[in-house]
Amino acid sequence: MKYWLMKSEPDVWSIDQQKKAGIKGAPWDGVRNYQAAKNLKSMKKGDLCFFYHSNIGKEIVGVVKVIKESYIDKTDKTGRFVAVTVQFKSKFSKPITLENIKKNKDLGHLALIKQSRLSVMPVDYKSWKIINNMSRI
Repeated sequence: MKYWLMKSEPDVWSIDQQKKAGIKGAPWDGVRNYQAAKNLKSMKKGDLCFFYHSNIGKEIVGVVKVIKESYIDKTDKTGRFVAVTVQFKSKFSKPITLENIKKNKDLGHLALIKQSRLSVMPVDYKSWKIINNMSRI
């Protein structure tokens, strides 16, 4: 299993909308960056992803699970980009802000900090555990 972080603007698609999608999940589409698309193609069924509200909030708000591996994104007229389907797993009672992530020296290597515009990125297991623990404090 691998771990990821996926960004969405909450006024476009929020963790609450993801939750309402239920067990059938919802497509994670609209990604038009080649590096982010490559990350989507690397995802496997069962992988876990942090759900990050970008622009408004700038915080990790929960976790989703990949339930369908990459397929052609129906919103891409060129047919070059892919989507995956994700299912709501949990919502954090206390979101983890980007500010708090930046304060943790053990997380300074994350793409969330180094490549702030990337919308889909890998997260190593140690960082996954640290961030999950931060949600419980």
